[in-house]
Amino acid sequence: MSETMRAAIFVQPGEMTVREVPKARIEQVGDAVVRVVRACVCGSDLWYFRGLSDHPHNSQIGHEAIGVVDEVADAVTSVRPGDFVVLPFPYSCGTCPVCRAGFESVCPHGGYFGASQAEYVRVPEADGTVVKVPGSPEDHDDETLASLLTIADVMSTGYHAAVSAEVRPGDTAVVMGDGAVGLCGVLSARMLGAGRIIAMSRHEDRAALAREFGATDIVAERDQAAVDRVLSMTGGYGADAVLECVGSRQSFDTALGLIRRGGVIGRVGLPHDVEISAEGTFYGNIGIKGGPAPVRHYDLKAGLLDAVLEHRIDPGRVFTGIYDLDHIQEAYEAMDRREVIKSLIRF
Repeated sequence: MSETMRAAIFVQPGEMTVREVPKARIEQVGDAVVRVVRACVCGSDLWYFRGLSDHPHNSQIGHEAIGVVDEVADAVTSVRPGDFVVLPFPYSCGTCPVCRAGFESVCPHGGYFGASQAEYVRVPEADGTVVKVPGSPEDHDDETLASLLTIADVMSTGYHAAVSAEVRPGDTAVVMGDGAVGLCGVLSARMLGAGRIIAMSRHEDRAALAREFGATDIVAERDQAAVDRVLSMTGGYGADAVLECVGSRQSFDTALGLIRRGGVIGRVGLPHDVEISAEGTFYGNIGIKGGPAPVRHYDLKAGLLDAVLEHRIDPGRVFTGIYDLDHIQEAYEAMDRREVIKSLIRF
């Protein structure tokens, strides 16, 4: 058995490569090792690729994957070698009060994956982390595998934005961001019954997919012009719910401008240079909720896994570029140039 594996390596901003590294292995009694079948590039990975956030040079990267259990430690009871699993981007114990409340993404005993663009991944706290999928990868077509990959992060994160924004049947919801998370946010708002879904997009291909996912309106304006447009569409009151799926100051400031008084902003975009006025939100009775998505909770308790397997949703359509590991540089560059919405990596 080989003691090495191939993995994507972040060399420095703008540069990715593939290297042989030590194979992922069991280190703790609750670990599993998973052979990766599909992985992908996340929009948050681009912050490193663009040099806008720090990431160790010459290190592994990635946090979204599905695969097959290769090995388990003695204490693992929920899966065995050969099982097909989704790997949520956070790992969690699954038993503490935080996990039992449905917030595994902030488990005090957990953390986040950072080396999933590789042939194998070590999974800490396996019993509280993995989401078991019926059958094997060979039992599912490529479209289903792509959708299963989304519930490792982007679909669950979009759903978290909608749940955090308290989208209710008949609501007017605005989705900030037309990347994979934003598009999944549109799909999630539809699932929760929003009557009107306004997608903020100025890219024709993304706007078209947003409409197919459930958007009723597309707004291309930005900043104050975007606020004015949404206010004009809502009788001057603003949206009942806003799904903030970008994390930039511009996006969040716009969200604050177009949420109605008493409305809620669901924030899932990784924040960069964002400041929130306590006084401004106080006098508007504006709620702000959200953070890292509790993937396992949504996959199992909210039914995202079943929705994908029963083909009631097809979030895998956000993958508009397919690559192998040898072309990891191209996968990043294509997303960076917005030539694709999201890059899928096949193993």
